[in-house]
Amino acid sequence: MNKLGIALSAALTVTAMMPMTARDMKVTVPVEHDWWWNAPEKPSMTVLVTDTLGTAGNSNLRFTLATDREPSRYLADFTQTVNVAAGDTAYITIMPPIADPGFYTVTLWDDGVEAAKVNIGYEPENVVSLPDYQPDFNEFWAQALQELEAVAPEYRMTELKEKSGKKRRIYLCEYLSLEGDTVKGYLAMPVKPGKYPAHIYYNGYGAGAWEFDADGRPDWIEFLQFGRGQGLNTPYNRFGDWLQWNLNDPATYYYKGAYMDCVRTIDFIEQLEKTDKNNIFAEGGSQGGAFTLAAAALDPKHRLKAIAPYVPFLSDFPDYFKVAHWPGQTYLAKAKELGMSEDQLYRNLSYFDIKNLARRINIPVLMGVGLQDPTCPPHINFSSFNLIDSDKEFVIYPECGHTVIYEDWNPRRENFFKKYLKD
Repeated sequence: MNKLGIALSAALTVTAMMPMTARDMKVTVPVEHDWWWNAPEKPSMTVLVTDTLGTAGNSNLRFTLATDREPSRYLADFTQTVNVAAGDTAYITIMPPIADPGFYTVTLWDDGVEAAKVNIGYEPENVVSLPDYQPDFNEFWAQALQELEAVAPEYRMTELKEKSGKKRRIYLCEYLSLEGDTVKGYLAMPVKPGKYPAHIYYNGYGAGAWEFDADGRPDWIEFLQFGRGQGLNTPYNRFGDWLQWNLNDPATYYYKGAYMDCVRTIDFIEQLEKTDKNNIFAEGGSQGGAFTLAAAALDPKHRLKAIAPYVPFLSDFPDYFKVAHWPGQTYLAKAKELGMSEDQLYRNLSYFDIKNLARRINIPVLMGVGLQDPTCPPHINFSSFNLIDSDKEFVIYPECGHTVIYEDWNPRRENFFKKYLKD
């Protein structure tokens, strides 16, 4: 095993140490450098080991390093006896020996008990996961768009007067998408005459409805979409578990229709009288992040001006199932039930893999990443992001799991969209 570089604080001198247990020590790892680095920077982390009993002692602190794809195979494994004075804190610097781009897990064990675990990144923009789309990939989606075009949308809008304000009216909107499935959403429409930029929010997996501040953004049209069978469309859910619906048939798989719902939503927004057609933007988190990327990739008219997906879902399935328990176990269990091999499973999913759609995106992208995300790990975020060939930016939230810090993200996204507003 390679050893982790260890540098004990020279200022710490302790005598008459007694062995201590994990319960006696508090191990913390403060955020430094946002826990990701680019070459020629060298990863470096500070670890604090604090006595909690008011008694001088020592602890056998073990450090392990593993990749996100092989968490049980240690690239480095080192144990250090740490001396701590009564009521004091020992400061330790560790330098994980990382050479290749990717995401890694540093785990600290205090006397055999896991005391802290931190995901870190190295050269995230150089993470490589090659596309694995099928030869008929483009034809598959061209056919899906033709099928969508054949469905009359039958747009309907009902004002929700109790939710409307003085500057914007709130509407419940409904329309038909692929296979005649219903899509619903909430619309916030400025009252004053004129043309306005539009902001679409695509829904997260199983997310519930939330309400707009009717007068919060009076100079924007905002629309919250719920894809087929989800959210406001739950009464029309004929799919059961969306991930598993017709998994053995790409032509009728759930996400074929769900991606077309996202394109149909752009149709709906574009036809509104007050929409500035040159300024339509989209955002979404998790599944909504995947929907945002899919909409940008599949819209044949390229009507979105810029997008802001965060912690996006449904990307790089072969690696995804190695670095996250869910949804991999759900997919694999269903494939087994259907008598599908893993190769067939991955072939079917390749049509819906955001990684394979990424190269079709030609508009500006801002992506938000939760470095500690166990659901949509940063590896799958960057496997798609790195294949996008357009203006793009990302922000990594080092302590976030499957979310972003909205107090930072919302104004950042707002400024990003404004940068690309066309007068």
